[in-house]
Amino acid sequence: MITVAKPARLRSPSKSKTVPEFVRRYHDTLETAWNNHDWSDVAGLAEALRRCWRDRRQVFLCGNGGSAANAIHLANDFLYGVAKADGRGLRVTALTANCAVMTCLGNDIGYADIFAQQLSVLAEPGDLLLTFSGSGNSPNIVKALERARELNMTSYAILGYSGGKCLTLADHPIHFPVDDMQVAEDLQVMIGHMLMQELSAHPRGWTAEAPSTRTAAVRNSR
Repeated sequence: MITVAKPARLRSPSKSKTVPEFVRRYHDTLETAWNNHDWSDVAGLAEALRRCWRDRRQVFLCGNGGSAANAIHLANDFLYGVAKADGRGLRVTALTANCAVMTCLGNDIGYADIFAQQLSVLAEPGDLLLTFSGSGNSPNIVKALERARELNMTSYAILGYSGGKCLTLADHPIHFPVDDMQVAEDLQVMIGHMLMQELSAHPRGWTAEAPSTRTAAVRNSR
């Protein structure tokens, strides 16, 4: 069950509170990444997703390891969580979700192509790719962004560390220069939840005119 969070009532802290050093260290790393970031790029992603929602374009998500799980998690939030009342969420696909497809492609053409090949079959010009990568150098994420460019898609990448190759390949990189994979992965899902709540509060969803508008846009872009 997905629920959109309401403002929480904060409990008064106890008079004696001990914070373990490993907890404080993690908090400080996350807080530094948060405070040093210009969040206007996330606002731009929210607007791009809203346009996809309005025009019935597709959104694709992918990543590896924990980032793969984040892609599946957020696909669920975008498909259903943003529009529980009428059930008309975004047209979203997690490219990490079908293990039969991924193992087939990994076995037959190589792991580096498991996302790019799916995009070649499923995506159309004007669709959106959202990738998650800590290092920004995963070959299958790099190839997915390259394929998105070939297909005239719009691409976003949420990145950690140096941003790697994806920093320049993505149309719109969202980069946190934090050398911590767990914090980098936390930021992915935190941003996803921010986007879910923003889209839920200010929807720009399906309209009767959207399918014909989308068809014309795709035709004109080819």
